[in-house]
Amino acid sequence: MSLKSIKSILAQAGLATPEQFSEWSKAWRVAVENGSAESLFTFFSREAGISEDIFLQKLAAEMGWPYVDQAKLVVTGEAQKRLATKIAFQYGALPTTFENGVLQVAVTNPFDTGMLASIEYAGRGSVEFGLASKAEIEKALKKYYGVGAETLEALDDDEPIDLEVSSDKEITEGDQEASVIKFVNQVVWEAFKDRATDIHFEPAEDELRIRYRIDGILHQTPMPPQLKRFQSALISRIKVMAGMNIAEKRLPQDGRINVRIKGEEIDIRVSTVPTVYGESVSLRLLTRGKIFLGLEKLGFAPAEENALREIILKPHGIVMVTGPTGAGKSTSLYAFLSTINSVQKRIITIEEPVEYELKGINQIAVRSDIGLTFAMGLRHILRQDPNVIMVGEVRDKETADIAIRAALTGHLVFTTLHTNDAPSAFTRLIDMGIEPFLVASSVEAVLAQRLVRTICKHCKVEQKVERDYLLKIGFPADEIETAKFYRGAGCELCRQQGYQGRLGIYELLILNEQLRPLVLNRSPASTIAAKAVELGMRTLRVDGWNKVRAGQTTIEEVLRVTQTEEQATGTASDLA
Repeated sequence: MSLKSIKSILAQAGLATPEQFSEWSKAWRVAVENGSAESLFTFFSREAGISEDIFLQKLAAEMGWPYVDQAKLVVTGEAQKRLATKIAFQYGALPTTFENGVLQVAVTNPFDTGMLASIEYAGRGSVEFGLASKAEIEKALKKYYGVGAETLEALDDDEPIDLEVSSDKEITEGDQEASVIKFVNQVVWEAFKDRATDIHFEPAEDELRIRYRIDGILHQTPMPPQLKRFQSALISRIKVMAGMNIAEKRLPQDGRINVRIKGEEIDIRVSTVPTVYGESVSLRLLTRGKIFLGLEKLGFAPAEENALREIILKPHGIVMVTGPTGAGKSTSLYAFLSTINSVQKRIITIEEPVEYELKGINQIAVRSDIGLTFAMGLRHILRQDPNVIMVGEVRDKETADIAIRAALTGHLVFTTLHTNDAPSAFTRLIDMGIEPFLVASSVEAVLAQRLVRTICKHCKVEQKVERDYLLKIGFPADEIETAKFYRGAGCELCRQQGYQGRLGIYELLILNEQLRPLVLNRSPASTIAAKAVELGMRTLRVDGWNKVRAGQTTIEEVLRVTQTEEQATGTASDLA
């Protein structure tokens, strides 16, 4: 399309006066001469000072083209067959319908006549164009064709696969490497963009499923149907990046990848296990900046935060953090360490693996294959004159025994334990074979925690909840009348989930002189819990209710992460 035609269309659509057009055209040429790859259309739509949607709607009305809104960006199977995947992704063109021999295609830039001609040729017949925003077209292409579909289509079965990897590789959105390498990069890029913490490659009989864990919930990612054919090459690529043995497919392996995305250092922990239909690969994405949170940012109530600050400054004793995998225990431990880290204290940690390197702290990685276990490492740490020790996890009697004796001989020990709540930590240690008097003498506090999803700020709305349901789930009766409840209605920014981000809910049990006799007498966890609540301990669920009242999370989220047999009453259908 000539500049004269574009000038006329923009003027008639009320998007640019002739004077503005001349000024913008000159500015665009200068930008191109200086290396800008921005198209004329993109430049003009930005200079117009209105949203892309409004710009496109006015343009479509003037040109007599339909404007395809988000709700109608649906691809039929017949339309998808008419336009090659490579063409669709190359030009950002979305085939929507194919009826009566006419292919409907949504594009963003109507000024690129070369692109329009290529689509008409590739469509093998009559093509009618409509306009839609670039972001919506890209989203629909990934939904219907799958992430990396254009990459896999370009990959020939006989193409030699380069599996070399650079240690200082930076992953970018438009990576143009060999097909397999580019596809893996795209998967990681999409996961990072969606705030995923884990990527799972799960082989089945007829497909290779890829799922992202976002805010603690798994979401299946749309993938091209031909992905299964390249399963072996993709998994080999990941194993090479992680420094694993690509020839060994019968045994589990662990590895690590360090990449940069948008200038941000990402540490990826890789685990492979053999399954019936091939190796299952899990990638955990750890962003360095997100682990270093101060105590004030973890979501503690003021009373608990002040109590914790006093405890972690004690000269000796054990502080335990409990909860299931993925509950944020490591984040809490790192927050403790960074709070007390100083040149006057010698801090040594033993972890499996070392998730993040902390400046000024000596960190040891467990190596079970050569005999460096938690127990062995901890035994030798005691000879290193530490003030503070962090043990990644207490898994067995030997480790627990050494940690407790370290606490009794003048060391402050931080560690984690897998129990459902804080009071259960004492019974768990005693079940391991530790004497009750040692447990009662060494443990200073136990912090149980869970992560709940926070309500999306962009689609937050008030929610009405039936009084009977609130009483049924144990919500404080005296606060029902005054409490307000919220939920996320669902929007594009939160993937229609109604949640975006997570925060912790906590249960802090401080072992005092009134609780120690219960531990010494091997009292059950329920008895210890009842006494602790009587003395002022707030349970996980109570802390959850406080965050519900504050409008940070929902009733359903608190129930999801604190569900017990006694409390598993009521359903979401009780919500009005």
